[in-house]
Amino acid sequence: MDAIILQILNGLDKGSAYALIALGLTLIFGTLGVVNFAHGALFMIGSFCAVTVQRILSVSFKTVDPSKTDFLGNPSTYDTPYVVHWFGPEFGAGIIDWSVPLAILFAIPIMIAIGFIMERGLIKHFYKRPHADQILVTFGLAIVLQEVIKYYYGANPIQTGAPEVFRGSFDFGVLLGFDPNVIIYPYWRLVYFAFAAVIISAVFAFLQFTTFGMVVRAGMADRETVGLLGINIDKRFTIMFGLAAAVAGLAGVMYAPINAPNYHMGMDFLVLSFVVVVVGGMGSLPGAVLAGFLLGILESFASMTQVIDLIPGINQIIIYVVAIIVLLTRPRGLMGRKGVMEE
Repeated sequence: MDAIILQILNGLDKGSAYALIALGLTLIFGTLGVVNFAHGALFMIGSFCAVTVQRILSVSFKTVDPSKTDFLGNPSTYDTPYVVHWFGPEFGAGIIDWSVPLAILFAIPIMIAIGFIMERGLIKHFYKRPHADQILVTFGLAIVLQEVIKYYYGANPIQTGAPEVFRGSFDFGVLLGFDPNVIIYPYWRLVYFAFAAVIISAVFAFLQFTTFGMVVRAGMADRETVGLLGINIDKRFTIMFGLAAAVAGLAGVMYAPINAPNYHMGMDFLVLSFVVVVVGGMGSLPGAVLAGFLLGILESFASMTQVIDLIPGINQIIIYVVAIIVLLTRPRGLMGRKGVMEE
């Protein structure tokens, strides 16, 4: 039972990333009808926003300590971060320690701006083009963004630490009545799951309970009729593209301490997230979230030693096997709508 609970936790952690990326993909496809293969790159850029903020906050200057000398008798020097100098040792060190959560404030405007530029500068020219053209151009854009990140940040993963208070592990088993140290789970992974739940809930609440969201949902169902009512639906869809980019970016920011940011991480998640979207149903937001968590949990169980010993390599293909089964039995996915991608 403890192994099962641990794998469920692992699945929820991984499923959170899948669900957030798939949610943004589905928002873009549902509103604009665009298959955006550059969406994984937005997740990657979000991770590097966390790296950038951490580096900015760690910028330092040399301080001379005359009370100490090196082996040559010269006064010793040490690096003092500017934020420590400005805000004091305790508060300044705390700002550096919390650089990843603070990167959210940096990432939101950056990701929205990137989303606007992508949509207005490139994507809008492919609205009426075949999906194959959309895939090719957005995949090419993803490669360009990937190479830009590689050029400026290098090819090696960059370790990005979580706040010190979240670097330990939580004895989850004690809450469920197990012996101590039976189910140990990292604090930050629990934080990431909670963060994903908040973002997903906020997106659904925004679409469900705000006038802007209601117009967007109406436009997703019948764009032409909404346009005839005098509503500038294109402007609202552009805003939704920016919001979808922000969701992907925030997912990347908070995932940085879990998986050290690297230039190809966007591609790693992109393919799996598209499988999640297809399994959940193209254009279905609830389907994308449901499929994200379900496939994350299935992948986690398939990674167990007992399962791999029984079926070698199953952890590498389980998501694709499930996708094949779902599409053979429910071609529209678990919660797909009639007419989407069927023309």
